[in-house]
Amino acid sequence: MPDSPLGDRDRDWAGRPRSSRPRDALGRPLPRGATGVPRPPEDRPLSPAETVAEADRLLTAGRPFAAHEVLETAWKAAPAAERELWRALAQVSVGLTHLQRGNHRGAVALLRRGASGLAPYAGAPPYGVDVAGVRAVAGTLADQLADQSRDGGRGGGPVSIPVVRLRAAP
Repeated sequence: MPDSPLGDRDRDWAGRPRSSRPRDALGRPLPRGATGVPRPPEDRPLSPAETVAEADRLLTAGRPFAAHEVLETAWKAAPAAERELWRALAQVSVGLTHLQRGNHRGAVALLRRGASGLAPYAGAPPYGVDVAGVRAVAGTLADQLADQSRDGGRGGGPVSIPVVRLRAAP
């Protein structure tokens, strides 16, 4: 019996795309049958507090793509009033993923988009998210990468990324 109503295609029962291929630590697909890194479950959204804690843990472990997957699941399941929060946090995580992969242009765009998307939450940060801290790190990193490009730095190679904490350190 196929895993989906669409046969061998990576789709769930509702027809939404799902990639069952294993992925490396940077989120790149690996050949079928290869061993990849563990992926967060997409079928069980976490509570907002669990989402923040898990994404924070993954970010501090240097796994922004996995953090993005956790945040994206929250984004898709969140009430309309909160979707932009989760989307913006997911965009910051994807920006960090692009940086790890050496795509500085993509990193700058997504870090800025995520930081901008968090602006409405700065006055009353929900769920213990350090909105000001995330915005500051994302904005500063985007500016540094953009400055490197303007100064003739090509970027393009993988670089170390700063630790981005979703919650203020205790």
